[in-house]
Amino acid sequence: MTLLRFLPEGAAFVAGMMNSVAGGGGFLSFPALIAAGIPPIPANATSNAALWVGNIGSARGYSTELREQRALLAPVLAVSIVGGVLGAVLLVVTPSTIFERLIPWLLLFATALFAASPLLVRTQRRAPHHAWWQLVAQFLVAIYGGYFGAGMGIVMLAILSFTGFPNFNATNAVKNLLSVAINGVALIPFAIARLVDWRLALPMAVLALAGGYAGARLFRRLPPIYARVTVITIGTVMTVVFFRR
Repeated sequence: MTLLRFLPEGAAFVAGMMNSVAGGGGFLSFPALIAAGIPPIPANATSNAALWVGNIGSARGYSTELREQRALLAPVLAVSIVGGVLGAVLLVVTPSTIFERLIPWLLLFATALFAASPLLVRTQRRAPHHAWWQLVAQFLVAIYGGYFGAGMGIVMLAILSFTGFPNFNATNAVKNLLSVAINGVALIPFAIARLVDWRLALPMAVLALAGGYAGARLFRRLPPIYARVTVITIGTVMTVVFFRR
C-alpha cells in the first residue's frame, strides 16, 4: 500500500522526462493513478494537470529553439487551444462507464501510432511553414489530447515534421509548447467540473516539472531511440493490462 501511495509521484517524474523528448508520459501517470485507486476520468484529469506543469519544464528546456521558431507559432497554437478545450469538454460529459470501455482502445491506438511514427515522419528541406492540412490535423490531435492525451506528443511530432524545421530539437520544442497549450486549456473544464484530485496533482506536478526540465536537458544529448523503446514497452504492457481488466 505504501508503494502504491507514492507510485503516482514517481510516475510523474519519469513521465515528465518522457514527454520532454518523445511523448508517452501519460502511459505512466494515468495507469499509476488508477493503481492508486483514482477512478478513470478523475485519473485522466489529474494526470493532465500534473503533466501540464511538466510540459512547461520541457518547453523551458528548449527555450532557445522556441525563440528561433516564434514566427510560426501563432496559427498552430490557436488551433491547439480550441481543440484542447473541445476535447476536455467531451471528457467531462462522457459517462464514466463509456470512458472505461474506451481506455484499452485509446491506449492501443496511441501505442500503435507511436510505434509506427518513424514511417510518418519525414524531413522536409524547404522554408518552414505550416500547410493547411497540418493545421486541420493539429486541431484533431488537440481534441484527442484534451480528451485523453496519451501518445499525443508523437502524433504532433509527425505532423510538425512536415513543417520543415531545421532539426529534431526545433520540432520537439514546438511540440512541447503545443502540449503546454493543450493541457493548460483542458485543465479549465476539468477544474470547473472538479475532476482533478489536487492532493495528488500538486506533488505530481512538481515532480513532472523537474522531470520535464531534466529530460529536455538529458535527451538533447542522447539518441531518441532510448525513449522510444521505453514508451512502446510501457504502452504495450498497459494496453494488455487494461484489455484484461
